[in-house]
Amino acid sequence: MILDLFQLTGRTALVTGARRGLGQGIAVGLA
Repeated sequence: MILDLFQLTGRTALVTGARRGLGQGIAVGLA
């Protein structure tokens, strides 16, 4: 599955520009 390529279990993700727009959507999705 495509999501397996983006597996972040046990890792730290830094999302910049997370105040609005795409960055916010990614931050919420990872939370």
